Amino acid sequence: MDDIPVAQREGQEVAPKPQTNIVLLIGSLAALGIAALAAGSFMALRIQQPQTDTLAMESPAATAQPSQAGSPTAAPNAETLLGHFAYPAAPQAELAPIVADGSIKMRKAAAQAYREMTAAAQQEGISLVPISGFRSLEDQKYLYFDVKADRNQNATERAKVSAPPGYSEHHTGYAVDIGDGNTPALNLSPDFDKTAAYRWLKDNANRYSFELSFTKNNRQGVSYEPWHWRYVGDIQSLKTFYKARGQK
Repeated sequence: MDDIPVAQREGQEVAPKPQTNIVLLIGSLAALGIAALAAGSFMALRIQQPQTDTLAMESPAATAQPSQAGSPTAAPNAETLLGHFAYPAAPQAELAPIVADGSIKMRKAAAQAYREMTAAAQQEGISLVPISGFRSLEDQKYLYFDVKADRNQNATERAKVSAPPGYSEHHTGYAVDIGDGNTPALNLSPDFDKTAAYRWLKDNANRYSFELSFTKNNRQGVSYEPWHWRYVGDIQSLKTFYKARGQK
């Protein structure tokens, strides 16, 4: 290159163009990379969004579950045995008869309400007949253990129809088994709910503070007993049944 004049060489080596072009190329590539990254992130968010929504719909917190009605479940510290709650026996001094011969008794407040209820039903041609009221521990011992043995039932089977001693609502003096005097063949049967007596009770028992204890498919697992009613017309009876179940 010595044969080329200096001035001519300087004219040919003007600015380093290739270096400028490289910088521009790198800048362009970087911009394209950022754009591609942004587009990829956007698409990823679009893809993940339906999955998030699906999880939210499947989450128990996001899906409202209807509350179950019926007999409340037991409190964590409630004393239960084979689906039955523990109840103390009513003192004899607190009992009053609900039949003429005095063989069936209830607590005084419950007995008064029951007599008023049967009188009201009688005025409408309905015959409410008491079958069983207060039971002692000995009475319930026979109904659970002795009958269980006679019928060759296991403990769980017997508990579906009769509570172990110490766990029967009849101990409280607030429970009563009611029959229909005009249709005695259906007494103590699930078909009692087909009688005029049951229909009257269903429509009117609340007026006298009586409620059905063991409804169909109750949470205690006790057999449906349309004849078994309990009195909840004062604070003591209300606490007896509802505090045992954890309701305050």
